[in-house]
Amino acid sequence: MEFDFADLPREARSKLLHSTIVPRPIAWVVTRHAHGGTNAAPFSFFNVVSTEPPLLCIGMAARTDGDKDTLANIRRSGQFVVNLVPMAMAEAMNQTSAEFGPEVDELARCGLATQPSSNVDPPRIAGSPVAMECETFRLVDLDQGGAVVLGRVLAMHLAEEMLLDPARQYVDTPRLGLIGRMHGGGWYARTTDLFEMPRPPKPPR
Repeated sequence: MEFDFADLPREARSKLLHSTIVPRPIAWVVTRHAHGGTNAAPFSFFNVVSTEPPLLCIGMAARTDGDKDTLANIRRSGQFVVNLVPMAMAEAMNQTSAEFGPEVDELARCGLATQPSSNVDPPRIAGSPVAMECETFRLVDLDQGGAVVLGRVLAMHLAEEMLLDPARQYVDTPRLGLIGRMHGGGWYARTTDLFEMPRPPKPPR
C-alpha cells in the first residue's frame, strides 16, 4: 500500500515514520537555562551525520506555545551536551521526558548526578557511558515550528571501562548497553542482539 504524504495529516505521517524508522538512538540532551538551572530531555530524531567536521543532528519539534525548553536554550547559548542512554538509566531518561516547566531542574527532580563539562557550560550526566560536548553548527528552522539542530562535537567523554584500547580509540561498543527508540508510545530496543556481516570485497576493475 502506498501512502501519499501530501494527502495525510500530520498525525498519520508521524505514525508511519515513528513505526518504521527504527531503532533510533536517543540523545539525552542537557542544556542550561538563562536563569542558571539545567534542563534534560531525550530526543530520538538523532544521529551522527559527519565525521569531518564531527557533526550530529537532532530534530526538535515545537510545542503548541513555541520552542521546547531544550531548543530555546540552544538558540540562546549555542551549547549542549548529548548523553547516550544505557539500559540501566532507561527509567531515569523516561522520567525526564515529562513536560516540565522551565523552572524545573529535571536532573535534580529525577535524582541524577552530574559532572562538569570541559568546553561548554551545561554539565554531563554522571552514569552515562558516553557524553558529547557540543556547540551549534547550524540551526535549520522548520515551517511548522521547531528546528533541526546540527551540533559540532567538541569533546567526547567515555567511561574508561568501555575502552578496549584508548590509544587506538577502540571502544567495547556492546558493553555500552545502549538502548534505542522503537514504535508506539513506549517501546524501546536493547542493542544486545547483534550479528556480524562482513562487507563484500572491492570488485575487480
